[in-house]
Amino acid sequence: MNILLAVDGSAYTKKMLAYLATHDYLQGTAHQYTVITVQPALPARARAAVGKEVVNQYYADEADKVMGPVCKYLERHGVTAQRVAKVGSVGETIAKFADAEKFDMLVMGSRGHGALATLVMGSVTMQVLANSTVPVLIVR
Repeated sequence: MNILLAVDGSAYTKKMLAYLATHDYLQGTAHQYTVITVQPALPARARAAVGKEVVNQYYADEADKVMGPVCKYLERHGVTAQRVAKVGSVGETIAKFADAEKFDMLVMGSRGHGALATLVMGSVTMQVLANSTVPVLIVR
């Protein structure tokens, strides 16, 4: 099975990884794993003020902060994963990538925002569910 792990470095990412490590059906050499993290785009004025090179380095550094510990954790549990870092609308980008690359499953943690926060900001989980045709396992 080709599995996409959506991570953001939060406590919910850690819960998702713990779930993955304790459920045998999600482990094994028969599975291929890809870890994705998505950074929201910086405002256009900020990007213009600091320049493309600085912005790209910022995105790369932020992605490494998230994916470095995740990949180390996975390696300790015998899982080798490819890394993908994207920039854009988080939920939409994850969903579109999962669909385009034809993953069999997407696994992600749920932030658990309250109803008001979800109404005002939207939920990454809800965006993924609304935009993806790939089955999603949400760990809360």
